[in-house]
Amino acid sequence: MADYDAPINDKEKVRIASNFILHAPPGEFNEVFNDVRIILNNDKLLKTGASESFAKHNMEQFVPCKLDGDITTLVTEHGDIGKGRFFDPNSKKSFAFDHLRKEGSDVKSGSGDSGSESYRAALASAWKDYVGDHYADGTGVVYGKSSGSQKTLVACIEDHKFRPNNFCNGRWRGEWSVSFSGSGSAELKGVMRVQVHYYEDGNVQLVSSKEVKETVSISDEASTAKAIVKLVEKAETEYQTGIGTNYATMSTTSFKALRRALPVTRTKLDWTKIAGYQVGRDLKK
Repeated sequence: MADYDAPINDKEKVRIASNFILHAPPGEFNEVFNDVRIILNNDKLLKTGASESFAKHNMEQFVPCKLDGDITTLVTEHGDIGKGRFFDPNSKKSFAFDHLRKEGSDVKSGSGDSGSESYRAALASAWKDYVGDHYADGTGVVYGKSSGSQKTLVACIEDHKFRPNNFCNGRWRGEWSVSFSGSGSAELKGVMRVQVHYYEDGNVQLVSSKEVKETVSISDEASTAKAIVKLVEKAETEYQTGIGTNYATMSTTSFKALRRALPVTRTKLDWTKIAGYQVGRDLKK
């Protein structure tokens, strides 16, 4: 039988704190961090023991980061170059990122992978147009790497809508990758994630994801980029439409089952005779 009065050691405290932080809803990292900080009551232990969870949360959430001028990039594992620095392949700049303040600094010029750059640049151009057409405040980044003749492209999308005054925050993430060695066909893998948190007088979350695999034709840079974007557009449109359809269905099935179909009298209220009911007389007073 578990001893609930036994003290929790520091290692277990860090594990619990890290778990809370990793599962912080979109746009609510600071609120969760401050609550965990109060519960733990040990800033040194929190920052030294749970600092890895800060970075993991931000990279998993594709947190946007503004650099010099109008440049906005994403903080992801694909751009992680170590020692707290990340690389933006679009602007060819590296930067340090503060995972608590969500700020970039110490921006420096860099260089990307030359072996995949021609295909990466072509897809980045098409990706920018796609994100701009379909996401109101979206950010898209395309990464590229090569090993010998094999090239790998990873395209990421992030868009969010934070409305704390309305007790609602949400984020969309898309991640698509393809590896190829020459002309022909290759497998395009994608995962789309939606997370929404509504917390007015309650706590309701939608956490949904879908994995997709498609075959894409590989030829010249421009044609390959066009083919990838076409498949992504089709898959994301179907997924978003499916989510909307499910919600419409749930309103008449699952949600309806949560509430009483009839009042305790087991009869429907006749609104034309409301004045004859006690509630009607009370309303007139």
